[in-house]
Amino acid sequence: MLHLRIITPAERTEETVTTLRGVPGTYNLIVLPGAAREPEGDVILCDVARESGDDAVHALRRLGVDAYGSIAVENVDLTVSQGADRAEKEAPGDSADAVLWDQLAEITHEESTLSVTYLSFMTLATTLAACGVVLDNAVLIVGAMAIGPDFGPLAGVSVAMVERRHRLVARCLICLLVGFAIAIAVTVLFSLAMDAAGLFHAEQLTRHRPITEFIVSPDEFSLIVGVLAGVAGTLSLTSAKSGALVGVAISVTTIPAAANAAVALSYGNYAQTRASSEQLLLNLVAISVAGTLTLLAQKWLWRMRRGRGAAPADGRQDR
Repeated sequence: MLHLRIITPAERTEETVTTLRGVPGTYNLIVLPGAAREPEGDVILCDVARESGDDAVHALRRLGVDAYGSIAVENVDLTVSQGADRAEKEAPGDSADAVLWDQLAEITHEESTLSVTYLSFMTLATTLAACGVVLDNAVLIVGAMAIGPDFGPLAGVSVAMVERRHRLVARCLICLLVGFAIAIAVTVLFSLAMDAAGLFHAEQLTRHRPITEFIVSPDEFSLIVGVLAGVAGTLSLTSAKSGALVGVAISVTTIPAAANAAVALSYGNYAQTRASSEQLLLNLVAISVAGTLTLLAQKWLWRMRRGRGAAPADGRQDR
């Protein structure tokens, strides 16, 4: 179940309540007259089956509630009520397959913000991976993959493509390009400093590296893994199973490829720089394309299952 908190002017309350009553799976509908102060108005509380959550939010936005009031949505971990159980059964579809598109857009929008925190994690992940590729250390490589924040903007590209939010596409691509550019530049300097300190050596990069040699050998498996990771990552976001994102993060070689490219560049090894860059680009494209196709498939399957045609116009706006 989802919990909705809506603030609306008193003169629009009845219309809003009527709209919510028309959404299958709505229960625990409460009206608190005059309870809101900023913005002023009535507060409406209700629970809605997850599979009807998208319809409820879109219906409220068509009324203009997001313009003259507010809409807040929270997950309800437990509801002990036979009436709520009946409401969930009334809602068409399956809650596990439902996608809250506005929530998904909000998550990816936040994850694709070019912030100091994002750049810090990108830089730390890439420099950590640099140590991993030089030392041929699997633990360091896995750790770097796990803390890399690059899946957020990649997921944002997929969501923006499906929702046709062109400004969000540009925002996510800029976040990726700037993030990797800064991370690689810092890692080049880090590699030079480590070499000056006698901790990195050029022969460590060119020797046989059984654990990390795959980074400079992009092949069909790089594409296959990228596609599978893109599908798994997208499903983990849409189903709120965020724990699966850790598995996605450590199954692709975006961060290690960027790190290897940076270290190779610092030593003038342009062959490895090129091969690592190809590996990085292949993974980025595979993940974003697979994510986009997964979201399109989810949208189509959801419509088919519910027997609906095209989604209603909901006034969504680019961010």
